[in-house]
Amino acid sequence: MVKVWQLGLMSFDTALKIQGALARKHLDALMKGQDANWDTILLVEHKPVYTVGIRDETPKDETLRLRSLGAEFRKTNRGGLITFHGPGQLVAYPIINLKHFKTSVKWYVTSLEETVINMCEEFGLKANRSPYTGVWIDDNKVAAIGIHASRYVTTHGISLNCDNDLSWFDHIDPCGIDDKGVTSLSKETGVNCTIEKITPLFLKNFSKVFGCKTEEMEPKEQEEILNSVYNNLMVQSIQQ
Repeated sequence: MVKVWQLGLMSFDTALKIQGALARKHLDALMKGQDANWDTILLVEHKPVYTVGIRDETPKDETLRLRSLGAEFRKTNRGGLITFHGPGQLVAYPIINLKHFKTSVKWYVTSLEETVINMCEEFGLKANRSPYTGVWIDDNKVAAIGIHASRYVTTHGISLNCDNDLSWFDHIDPCGIDDKGVTSLSKETGVNCTIEKITPLFLKNFSKVFGCKTEEMEPKEQEEILNSVYNNLMVQSIQQ
C-alpha cells in the first residue's frame, strides 16, 4: 500500500522539507528494526523554480539571470542536471522503501518511465525511452526524472508536463541536452490535459507498474509529518 498526499500548488522548498520528513520516518523505522510502512507518493504543482542536480555547476551569474525571469533557483541532491518546475506540471515524489518493491535503483527509474509511457498510450501517444533518462515523444521530453536514494529510501522523482507553459524551458538546456526539445500532453494531444485530469491516470498506471495499491493519506498522518517539519524548522532557528 502506498499513501497518496496531494499537496496542490506549493513552493519547492516546502515540498522538499515534507520529502525529508517522510524519508526520516522511513530511516528511523529501519534503524529501530520496525516494520512500519511510510511509503508515500507526494503529488505537487510547483511555483516557478529551476532546479539542478548534484553534478550541476551553474555559475552564479547564470543563476541570477534565471531568477530575474521570476523563478526561484535551487540546488538539490538528486541526479540529473537543470530542469524547470511550474504550474501545470504534475510533479510526483515517491518517498518509498525499495525493499518493499525491488532493491534496484535502475529498476526504479525504469518503472517511473514505464508508468508515463503506459499512461501516454491511453492518449494514443507513442512515448519512449532514449539514451537519456526520462520519457520522450520523438525528440521532445514530456517527463523528466531525477532521484536520490539513501538505504533504498527514495526522494525526488518525476515531473510530467501536462498543460504548463513550455517557454520557461527556452532559457535553459533542459537536463543539459542542447539538441532536444520539450513538449507537454496538451501540446501533443491538442486537448487541455489538466493536472486534475491526469492525476488519476498517473496513479492508476503507477499502481499497475509498481504492483501496489494506493489510498489517500489520512489527515492525522499528514498533520504528524507537518508537525515534524515545523519542529525541525524551530530547532534550526534556535541553533542559528
